Amino acid sequence: MPASTDLLITLPLGAALGFFGGVFGIGGGIIAIPLLVLAFGMPQPLAQGTALVLMVPNLLVGWWRYNQRHPAPLRPAIALGVLATLTTWVASHFATRLTPTTLRIVFSVFLLLLAVHLLTRHRRNAAQVDAARVNARLIPLVGIVGGSSMGLLGIGGGLLATPILTSWFGLRQTTAQSLALALVAPSSVIALITYASAQRVDWGMGLPMAVSGLFTVSAGVALAHRLPERRMQAAFAWMLLVTALWLLLEPYLLRRLG
Repeated sequence: MPASTDLLITLPLGAALGFFGGVFGIGGGIIAIPLLVLAFGMPQPLAQGTALVLMVPNLLVGWWRYNQRHPAPLRPAIALGVLATLTTWVASHFATRLTPTTLRIVFSVFLLLLAVHLLTRHRRNAAQVDAARVNARLIPLVGIVGGSSMGLLGIGGGLLATPILTSWFGLRQTTAQSLALALVAPSSVIALITYASAQRVDWGMGLPMAVSGLFTVSAGVALAHRLPERRMQAAFAWMLLVTALWLLLEPYLLRRLG
């Protein structure tokens, strides 16, 4: 396919992913990876590595902007980021050695469990603070959970870290999100480097998507503030559920039809 034709596909695609990433408050990878697998036929490891190209600039910019308004406590942020980065490095090396089929199943199950959790959890006020149940000195250990997810799946660090920090450690939502960004931003860079060194990145597709996505993420964030939060969360959860089931069932259905 000519390069000009590639750009006609990747630039609008990146813009759309950046926009919806802004709407749903995510890095875009959780949408991009299934799309690259199902619509473009990418093997799961290549899709995860390519999606990281899109996610890294969004996460780094998001980290910088969020900390301007809600600075993270320095010492726990550094400890969390360091431990998450090391864990990401180990997990991503492990992920690049898995077969595409195995990694696809692991990714699909993660999406499925996340969707079920989002659909069944009790709605709470974002400003509500739970009583701390775990000593705050253990906060850096959350980096192991988030880093493992970032390295293995290329996504999920913030999705896992934020609720743990609020419900287990009693942190405010803004503090938890700031610490979660301190976890996922450097972890995403390490994950991308590892996937790239293992030849699991399509730069020709990832770079144009990353560039165009940066121009639309702000518009997505602006729209998110105008939409009903509960309906958005429900729509996002149902989208994840359908995507996870399709990722799991598509190979079986294709074999039956073949």
